[in-house]
Amino acid sequence: MRRQPAPSGQVRDSVIVGPNHLSLSFFGQGSYNKVKAETGRRIGVRIGEAAEPVAMSGDQSYVIAAQICDQICSVFSSPPPSYAAGGFPQPLEVLGKEIVRAAHAARRIFVHGVGREGLMLKALCMRLFHVGLSAHVVGDVTTPPIGAGDLLLCSAGPGGFSTVDAICRVARSAGARVVLLTAQPGSGSEACRLADAIAYLPARTMADDEDGAPAAPSSSGDPPAVKLPMGSLYEGAMFVLFEMLVIRLAEELGRTPAELRSRHTNLE
Repeated sequence: MRRQPAPSGQVRDSVIVGPNHLSLSFFGQGSYNKVKAETGRRIGVRIGEAAEPVAMSGDQSYVIAAQICDQICSVFSSPPPSYAAGGFPQPLEVLGKEIVRAAHAARRIFVHGVGREGLMLKALCMRLFHVGLSAHVVGDVTTPPIGAGDLLLCSAGPGGFSTVDAICRVARSAGARVVLLTAQPGSGSEACRLADAIAYLPARTMADDEDGAPAAPSSSGDPPAVKLPMGSLYEGAMFVLFEMLVIRLAEELGRTPAELRSRHTNLE
């Protein structure tokens, strides 16, 4: 199907998600087409029409994906009152400021996290290298020693882990600056106490997962909303936060997409 230009003032392809709304539309063959799904909710389209909720056979994975994305978006769109009370700026601002400072000082950046949090930090480290920074994952056999003026970025969603606490302690004793990404800045952990700066990411972790209880079915018989298990919301928010961070860093440091690609390995 060949796509035609969208009518003036209208959006060709769009997805809008919200707590009680999923709006999908696509433009093809000269007209807008409604997309409906079996969600138990009204499905709208961008041209202002309201589509009736109807059952649709087939793969409903896009509905689940929209629910997951909506949960992650809520982490950034609805900061809790503790943001203002604790004086915490947005995590993107904290991380951007710290990494740009290290970049201008030509210092090394180290990242550390455990489990899936560690995987998200490894993904960030790869992009920091693509941006042209000296970035290293703690524990790799090629990781150099950390020293005065270097930056350690750690993550501890629940506030602290024994290994994260220990790594932060070593980094501080070496004169490095420590930044902690966490969902529990008031946990009182050693990592929180040692951190020079805290990036507060207010997402659910295993520490407040309500014992892993699944979402309950509604009284109307509608299917329950998807609930990310364990620490998945925090970890998913980490990935999105880091993608925003890389975009910000590339802009502030004047890096082009071609420069990032030129630093990607050819040993694949």
